[in-house]
Amino acid sequence: MRRYILSPEAREDLIEIAEYIAQDSPKAARQVMKQLRSAMMRLAEMPGIGHLREDLTDEPLRFWPVFSYLIIYRPDRKPLEVVRVLHGARDVSSILARGF
Repeated sequence: MRRYILSPEAREDLIEIAEYIAQDSPKAARQVMKQLRSAMMRLAEMPGIGHLREDLTDEPLRFWPVFSYLIIYRPDRKPLEVVRVLHGARDVSSILARGF
């Protein structure tokens, strides 16, 4: 059984990340996806290790960086729910304000 679930938006984020990176390097895309999946498993085991970012959202979400990406998740859900995976340079607060 998976220890985490992906929201439809997070699933789409991962597809977009992989496709974007693969344009330059399929090998790098595989490595980034591997690291993101590994981090999600770790978060599922220890959901409290992420950071609250009240400057980005009022929602009780936690954030965990992997390379230039932020895994955004609900730590209180079982299984852990990953709601988005976004590049840190994006306007994260605006994206989260639109819902997920």
